Amino acid sequence: MSPASPPAPTAARLEQRLRERLQPVALEVIDESYQHQGHAGANGSGFGSHFRVRVTSHLFTGKSAVQRHRLVYDALQDFMDQGLHALAIEAHLPPI
Repeated sequence: MSPASPPAPTAARLEQRLRERLQPVALEVIDESYQHQGHAGANGSGFGSHFRVRVTSHLFTGKSAVQRHRLVYDALQDFMDQGLHALAIEAHLPPI
């Protein structure tokens, strides 16, 4: 009996993880997979492979854009391992 494969990434699961790890003041996770049908990394289902994340967090304060993106990637690494192919990140600092 083979082990069950993990469920495909969903916007809700990514959002939950980012809320836990980054404590955002604003967060939007959009599944854009349907826009990438036939492209490399598309899984044929129209969901679960390409996401856009717009996140604002106090944890980004004092960090460069690259460091902010790294925090997002680190929080979602296991989803990348499960088939998340592309991640567009908009990581913002909170207003002063």
